[in-house]
Amino acid sequence: MSWEEVLALWCAVWAVLALVGYGMALAGVTNAQRTIRRTGRIEQVRMPRHGGSRTGGISVVISYRDATSGQKVTVTNDGERGEVMTAAWEGREIGVSHPRGRPYAYRLSSTPEEPSRGVGQPTFALFLVYCGLVALAAVGWGWQWALIGLGGPMTVFAAVHLPATVRAKNHRSEKLAAMDTVRGRIIAVLKDVTVDQDNGTSTTITPVVSFTTHDGTVVTAHCTANLPDPAGAYGRDVTVHYAPSDLADFTLDLAAERRGEMLDVVVNALAVVVPLATTVVGMAML
Repeated sequence: MSWEEVLALWCAVWAVLALVGYGMALAGVTNAQRTIRRTGRIEQVRMPRHGGSRTGGISVVISYRDATSGQKVTVTNDGERGEVMTAAWEGREIGVSHPRGRPYAYRLSSTPEEPSRGVGQPTFALFLVYCGLVALAAVGWGWQWALIGLGGPMTVFAAVHLPATVRAKNHRSEKLAAMDTVRGRIIAVLKDVTVDQDNGTSTTITPVVSFTTHDGTVVTAHCTANLPDPAGAYGRDVTVHYAPSDLADFTLDLAAERRGEMLDVVVNALAVVVPLATTVVGMAML
């Protein structure tokens, strides 16, 4: 088979899969549409053991109301249960979802989830069709069409999202300025050692911080950034800045957070400039 035939087959296969996916979404039979979604609350937070593993996240006990009977159901996040819990406190709202008729196969998320139509996969399939068409144009008309076909849409996409990124940065700056400050303590340092295929080992250190908000809520969370010498941090007192509206949003270094927000804007601006330059080069070579 020639490259043109291979790419044409690629486009046809992904186009069919995209049409099937969109058809299932219209019919209301995608997995996402058949998923039961409930809002649960953390009733108990189990303290992590110093020197233990971060696998599975912070252990918690969660309760929610069954969608059919309305009865209270109590579950834990032990095992493979979806999103890893890295910040927990009693009363925190948690998303609980499970396939229709299979409540034992529940999955957890750090925030309650909105209903979904399940069009993410067919949309990605449609993107792969477009990539195939660009490659087909590059093979037939010259590789400069690949620069135009990929650079042009990427430029538009990045340019549309850049103002939203700037607004998000400004909103984040306001949120950082409004953060409350309390004293916290590193109550555990978790250690995970992994072995790769070449028998090399790597060690991941995860300190766990505990702090009490001004209204008396005790928060336990993994602290993976802005902590000097994390391996030796057990028992250390730290200053914690947290957002009262979202206790999972905290930092030990406000200045580092502000620098990170500015870097995010710079990266997004480059995401406009680079594909734009690619598109211009492609057009110049026509």
